[in-house]
Amino acid sequence: MPKLIRLYIVNVSIGFVAAAVFVGMLLWFNVANLWHLVTHSDKGWLAVLILWLANGIVFAGVQFAIAVMAMKDDDDDDDDQGGHGSPVMQHDHVAIPVRADGDRRA
Repeated sequence: MPKLIRLYIVNVSIGFVAAAVFVGMLLWFNVANLWHLVTHSDKGWLAVLILWLANGIVFAGVQFAIAVMAMKDDDDDDDDQGGHGSPVMQHDHVAIPVRADGDRRA
């Protein structure tokens, strides 16, 4: 299996596990009376499934983005010199007074 596919699967799995923990904590701490709403409805399991799936998509995306941004770049072309070293042209800016006549609008 290619390394990128493996990286994606691992990090998406971590994101969905984190979402399961998050939804479990929402239910355990009864945030917004969620435990009561889920347990006293015949479609409560569907609500929990959708909540887990929606949060899983978000958590998986964030987890994969963190993993990609944390990857080390092995190229040695980044020497932190800040450009090509060519000087920036300096111009002397002079203020030119402009007279405004009346209330004309273009």
